[in-house]
Amino acid sequence: MISLETIKSAALNLEKVIVKTPCSQNFNFSDKYNATIFLKREDLQVVRSYKIRGAYTKISSLNENQKALGVVCASAGNHAQGVALSCKNLGIKGVIFMPSTTPRQKIKQVELFGKDSVEIILIGDTFDDAYKEAKQFSIDNKYEFIHPFDDEKVIAGQGTVGLEILYDIKNQIDYLFVPIGGGGLAAGLCSVFKQLSPSTKIIGVEPEGASSMKSSIKNGINTTLEHIDKFVDGAAVKRVGDLTFEICKNNLQDVISVPEGKVCTTILNLYNEEAMVVEPAGALTIAALDFYKSEIKGKTVVCIVSGSNNDITRTEEIKERSLFYEGLKHYFLIQFPQRPGALRDFVTFVVGPEDDITYFQFSKKNNRESGPAVVGIELKNKEDFKKICDNLQELHFSFEYLNDNQALYSQLIG
Repeated sequence: MISLETIKSAALNLEKVIVKTPCSQNFNFSDKYNATIFLKREDLQVVRSYKIRGAYTKISSLNENQKALGVVCASAGNHAQGVALSCKNLGIKGVIFMPSTTPRQKIKQVELFGKDSVEIILIGDTFDDAYKEAKQFSIDNKYEFIHPFDDEKVIAGQGTVGLEILYDIKNQIDYLFVPIGGGGLAAGLCSVFKQLSPSTKIIGVEPEGASSMKSSIKNGINTTLEHIDKFVDGAAVKRVGDLTFEICKNNLQDVISVPEGKVCTTILNLYNEEAMVVEPAGALTIAALDFYKSEIKGKTVVCIVSGSNNDITRTEEIKERSLFYEGLKHYFLIQFPQRPGALRDFVTFVVGPEDDITYFQFSKKNNRESGPAVVGIELKNKEDFKKICDNLQELHFSFEYLNDNQALYSQLIG
């Protein structure tokens, strides 16, 4: 546990740096789940995520010699923004390593917050790749390494979120849903709630394709995942922190793995119904509510909305993943029969009147009437999928379903 004194000291230090973000009841979600649902809006933080709390707490605690030499960090985006703003405010030189796959929007934000105080180096495909390079840079240049989550000062800074929640909500909080990447926020909240509100059940939420905390708790040892899905970039790490694991393993009530497609559906719903723009990691806790709807009925629940650094260029991918998850978008590789009118029959008799052909590409440049084609169909109702397959078979179309064949799907479409 991080002591309350350490976390309260961090809160005092942050008073002129951060926004005390609202923690307000969301009536739509409260009605939907027959519960009292509060959203802690860290997406409204000064760098649009909670990461400034830990970064500033750590960097401001350095001695004068360490500050003079400079700091270095690794980040998929949000921690980098916190470090960048902290460096600018404190007049410290910073070097920031980010994965080459980091959305351009997050890179530009780091440049905006850091100005001339920071240098950005893009390297590797994942956070873990950038982390290794940043650590080596720290050793070679004697820059202080600012860990994004596995550091007592960083955890204390993130824990200030918990102090604000308990100040704003006077009633007993039954459930607290917290997103987990490396575990810094979760460890900070565990430290606060287990000391001030021990009856609150803390539920960690990870993306299904990067469930490093859940795997580690199951194995009883901090476990490095071999492969991860990088889509939820703010919470996709192969290995959680050793310190954060030790705190979380004994204090989390549960860890839920949420499918990336479900996260995408939640992002779109928040935009369309709540006018909220959140990044994938920011949608995790709200996406998790569907998996806990029986347990939270009649309870007081807080969800941490951790960030809003989303890139508009990802919108199509978010929509596609959502449709996949909802069973509304399907891709086929179809071998059209070698007879006149086969294409016309497909359009007339295979696809329903409310369905849309959203993608059609012959894989051959000649003999198109008899060649294979990649076809994408968006359904009005997911129950119509079986009817599409039955129609293809009845009309003697040879086909392969691509949604279940990601390797072939990626080659032909993605």
